[in-house]
Amino acid sequence: MSAYETVIGLEVHIQLNTKAKAFGPEKNEFNLSPNENISPVTLALPGTLPVGNIAHLEKAVKLGLALGCQINEYNYFDRKNYFYPDLPKGYQITQDGRPVCVGGKVTFPTGDGEKTIRIHHIHMEEDAGKSSHDQSDNYSLIDYNRAGTPLLELVTEPDFRSGQEVHDFMAYMQKVVQYLDVSDGNMEEGSIRCDCNISVRPMGQEQYGERREVKNVNSKRFAKTAVEYESAVQIKMLERGEVIHKTTMLFDPEKGETRPMRKKETENDYRYFPEPDLAPILLSPEKIAQIGATIDYLPDTLKTTLINDHQLASHHAEILTEEKSYGVDYISLSQNVNNKKELADLVVLKLLPEAKEKGISITKVLTQSQIAELIDLISAGKISKSAAYQNLLPELLTNQNESVAKLAASLNLLTSENQDFVDAIIDKIMADFPDKVKEYKSGKKGLIGFFVGQVVKEAGGKADPKLVNEKVLKALL
Repeated sequence: MSAYETVIGLEVHIQLNTKAKAFGPEKNEFNLSPNENISPVTLALPGTLPVGNIAHLEKAVKLGLALGCQINEYNYFDRKNYFYPDLPKGYQITQDGRPVCVGGKVTFPTGDGEKTIRIHHIHMEEDAGKSSHDQSDNYSLIDYNRAGTPLLELVTEPDFRSGQEVHDFMAYMQKVVQYLDVSDGNMEEGSIRCDCNISVRPMGQEQYGERREVKNVNSKRFAKTAVEYESAVQIKMLERGEVIHKTTMLFDPEKGETRPMRKKETENDYRYFPEPDLAPILLSPEKIAQIGATIDYLPDTLKTTLINDHQLASHHAEILTEEKSYGVDYISLSQNVNNKKELADLVVLKLLPEAKEKGISITKVLTQSQIAELIDLISAGKISKSAAYQNLLPELLTNQNESVAKLAASLNLLTSENQDFVDAIIDKIMADFPDKVKEYKSGKKGLIGFFVGQVVKEAGGKADPKLVNEKVLKALL
């Protein structure tokens, strides 16, 4: 056990999926040719003025409400002054003195349990452009397409204690923003990035150690690696008696290590002051309530609903909450189906993989009436589950206008009402596998599944598996 404890706080940058940029008229789009999506406002040409984006504000409030934040009815934008080539104005429009959301907390699954971290605040701001330093030997190249993209920055308290917790938190936040439809949550495209403020201290010490900040980590896996590497480096420094200085670090994903970018002798003086070109924001309680009413499910509430209200097993509910649409589609389907267990099996084992492969919703794989009819046939024992899955379902996928019962009949898959023929098949299977019969009677009771499977297979789908199981048990006495 280490004699040191790692302490981590995060600054999570979330790009929003608004139609337009934060303060300019351009479309908010990704993956365009360099400098294709810019306007005079983004480039800060003389005489241009920013205009606020109501969707930026609404998505900030929505995320804040979902995470239990207090919404500041009165809030405003500030100017954060610093020079960098990808920031054409020479300042960033952000929120400092009065952010839109304060407080709140996030409880997320990690390890064998849950972890709760506190939120300091969430504020609105704009993103900067992107500089590339490795495409030319003589110049840095700048793409302003990203400049002005609406961002939310979620600042946590230093409540994380491991890289794994950071990884799991980022994975959970990715799902949250997708559930709320405030961001596409695509970390590979930079829709969620985080700065990791990392320090270490002797176990049991209350005072925080000096922190080093790892900037712009765009992968939950990289965040975990960066935290673990930086923590190990700082511990070694302390064990050698070295002093840790406040430093801005970069993470090298190829080497899996951090390296210094610049040393912070003092805090940066950004000379914040209220943005004079944008009026302060006044949110009414009615407007906040209206935004709150658009929140339906979060990952944990959807999972609870599936388990408690729709009788799903926990492992099925886990799969159906990977994306919000999966669980919502299941709830829609379950309104017309009585046998929830059979529906869950059908959706998770067959319909969901098909939907993922084709890039469509679960409710588009088969019609709701076909699904209900198929479940009814299985529940009533009119078709065996194996025959339904292996023989009937592939035909249904290419015949979505067919009646399920008629198609099953045409394929000769419906079970016979008279099951007396099963006895002869059981006798044949017992005679064909005398060694298996001997093993079963010697104590290998798990072989019952083998015998039932052989009988059902021999019957060509016409045998009722439940009845076969009962008959086989009697035959093996």
